[in-house]
Amino acid sequence: MRRRFDLQLEKLHELLIEMGGLCERAIANATEALQEGSEEMAKKVIEEDEEIDRMEKDVERLCLKLLLEQQPVARDLRQISAALKMITDMERIGDQTADIAEIIISGKTPASRDREKIGIMAVAVSEMVHKSVEAYVKRDLKLARAVLKSDDNVDRLFEEIREELIGFITEQKIEGCVAFDLMMITKYLERIGDHATNIAEWVEFSITGQHVKTKHFS
Repeated sequence: MRRRFDLQLEKLHELLIEMGGLCERAIANATEALQEGSEEMAKKVIEEDEEIDRMEKDVERLCLKLLLEQQPVARDLRQISAALKMITDMERIGDQTADIAEIIISGKTPASRDREKIGIMAVAVSEMVHKSVEAYVKRDLKLARAVLKSDDNVDRLFEEIREELIGFITEQKIEGCVAFDLMMITKYLERIGDHATNIAEWVEFSITGQHVKTKHFS
C-alpha cells in the first residue's frame, strides 16, 4: 500500500514540475511577444494558459484520489494539501501571462526591446516559479525561503519601472496608452511574483506544518 502511495506521490511531483515548466515557458513567451511585438507568440501564450488549466484539473484529480484512497498520514497530508493550493496559484500565473498576451494582441504595445527592466523582471519571476516548485519536490525549506526573499527584488523592479514610465509620459517620450499597457504588463508580472511567493509559503507549510502569510493581494 505504501509503495503504491509513493509511486502516486512521485507522479504528483512530475505533474507539478511539468505544470511549473509550462508557467515558466508562458512567462518567457509573453516576454518575447512584448519585445518582438509578436501577435503570433502572444497567441501561443494563450494556448499555454489553456494547457495549464487542463493540468490543474489533472493534478487536482490525482490529489483527491490520494486523499480518498490512501488515507495519508500527517506529513503526506500536508504535501497533498499544499499541492492543491499550489496549482491554484500556478493556474493564476497562467491567467496573468494570458492577460499580458491579450494586451499585446490589442496592438497598442509596439516592439519593446528598450524595456530592459521589464525583461529582467520577467526572468526574476520565472526563476521564483521554478525554485518554488523545486523546493516542494526536494522538500527544501532553505530554497523556499530564498524565494520569499527574492520577491523584494521583484517589488523593487516594479517600483523602478513605474517611475520610469511616469518619467517617459512627463517628458512625452511615450504615448499615454502605450505607457498604460506597459504598466499593466508590469503589474501582471508583479502579481506572478506574488503567486510564486504563495507557492513557496505552501512549500514551507508542507515541510513545517506552519503557514505564514507574507503577501496580501489587493
